[in-house]
Amino acid sequence: MGLSEVLKDDAKKNAIVTDCCTLLDEEVSSKGGLSGMAVKAGYAAVKGIKPGFIKHTVEVLLPEFSEKLDPIWEEAKKTSNPGSHLLSNKSRVADALLAVTDARAARSNKGTVKSFYEKLRPSAKKNVEEAMPRLVKLLEKHLK
Repeated sequence: MGLSEVLKDDAKKNAIVTDCCTLLDEEVSSKGGLSGMAVKAGYAAVKGIKPGFIKHTVEVLLPEFSEKLDPIWEEAKKTSNPGSHLLSNKSRVADALLAVTDARAARSNKGTVKSFYEKLRPSAKKNVEEAMPRLVKLLEKHLK
């Protein structure tokens, strides 16, 4: 069963959205250095747009993310360790997820969000790849 299938259950979808928001908060708070300060400032700015913006964005993007992740997850399930497979393919996973956000950012009419995304996009793949251990745990939790 892939993420797309699990999302059809509203209770499971809500739990996944909550866990995704937690993952984002944890990843952002774990960032250090100058680039970490930029990520934290940008994230705070996006969260400040309106209460619940991050949760809403996750809810909107999750179906598209699941479409991109499902083939990789199906491939991973055929191995002895799906989590390891995802981690060893973190570049592919990051590219798949970023294809969704790139398309969304290109179509966005929200200047603050678009500007924040464009400033952080050059380091986005690295950040998504660094989030893979948490993402793998989230997927394993909800897809087993």
